Amino acid sequence: MRSTTERLRPVWHPSPNFGPRRNGLIPSLVVIHYTAMDGAGAALDRLCDPQAEVSAHYLIGADGTLWQMVREEDRAWHAGAGSWRGQADINSRSVGIELDNRGTHPFAEAQMAVLEHLLMDILHRWSIAPEGVIAHSDMAPGRKLDPGARFDWARLARLGLARPCPEKDPQPEGGDEPFAELARDAGYTGSEDPQSLLQALRLRFRPWARGPEDAADRAMVRALALDRDRPTT
Repeated sequence: MRSTTERLRPVWHPSPNFGPRRNGLIPSLVVIHYTAMDGAGAALDRLCDPQAEVSAHYLIGADGTLWQMVREEDRAWHAGAGSWRGQADINSRSVGIELDNRGTHPFAEAQMAVLEHLLMDILHRWSIAPEGVIAHSDMAPGRKLDPGARFDWARLARLGLARPCPEKDPQPEGGDEPFAELARDAGYTGSEDPQSLLQALRLRFRPWARGPEDAADRAMVRALALDRDRPTT
């Protein structure tokens, strides 16, 4: 079967784990994952195992090999429970990309280069804004950590392929809002637990930060909340 991505020509390796997108939805998000497995081969086997009941549209190996398991037009089973900007059933709203990495080391250059080209194609094909490229941990705070603190979101942002981190707090005189409320305004509606939300936001925008919530966290999330009305669906 021909791939939906023409330029990259991924290896077609079909998974039985997919279905139709529900309620007439089309992709408006891209969810980035890491496999947390010992190599791309093991991940490919699992993503195509009918008993595992998981899949993704794409898998990118550390060496840059690109596999496609599910057509973009179809609903892969990669996101699970969670929500983003108040909307659930992320599987019906997204394209899922798995990266061969355990989350304990940087992502390989060859892998990132292929990811960049793949994202360019997907965003163009489905008219998805950069803000629609999210982490698995963004839509499932506390439940998922991928693609983790080692993933180079800033690199994607520089290329216009992901939401950039804001540089400053546009409302320095604020500060009384609950952190969970600020996070919800920034799009993080998959949890109400402040610690899970703090972890998810730091994984994405401040992976070096440690300890309790601080003023820099609040400044960051307030600035992110300004983008809440930008369309990604």
